Amino acid sequence: MHADGYTGFNELYRSGRIREVACLAHIRRKFVDVFKSQGSTIAEEAVKRIACLYAVEQQARGLSPDERVQLRQAHAQPILDDLEAWLQAQLSKISGKSELARAIRYGLTRMKKLRPYLDHGFLEADNNSAERSMRCVALGRKNYLFMGSERGGQSAAIAYTLIETAKLNGVDPQAWLTDVLSRIADHKINRIDELLPWRCAAAAA
Repeated sequence: MHADGYTGFNELYRSGRIREVACLAHIRRKFVDVFKSQGSTIAEEAVKRIACLYAVEQQARGLSPDERVQLRQAHAQPILDDLEAWLQAQLSKISGKSELARAIRYGLTRMKKLRPYLDHGFLEADNNSAERSMRCVALGRKNYLFMGSERGGQSAAIAYTLIETAKLNGVDPQAWLTDVLSRIADHKINRIDELLPWRCAAAAA
């Protein structure tokens, strides 16, 4: 699961069934905030170095998982290794109580958990696509305090997941839901996967 360092997620990782993968965008954001507020040259340099990692990701777009691993290990891993060593060196030169030091410590702490993306081509460097998909939830969160119950919240989460999955597969969510709801009562339970958004997208193609 791609995530920031929010401690509320720790319970999810405790069983070992879910493995944490850090998000490069969250690491970058800390340095962007320091640069904007203080004009720190160290923060600016960190952002530039992280931009080099994103440049590699631009090349990785559209490649197979195996090709992405080869590309990342050849080009991104040296950049990440150098970034980690450079941040460690900068930390010893600044006040440990500064915002910049906090940003560096956050980055160094998350580095180890970011590294799995170098070895697994199905992973992304960040979770930006998921965050963009959930923006509507964040914008309406006050309304969602009144779901009615925990079960209502779970049902809403399922609905949001299906709708966003349809969008990612180029399927009109409203048309897909209208079609599925009209057919699901007579559809065999052992063939329910035929109604999933990506199956509909493949059939339409």
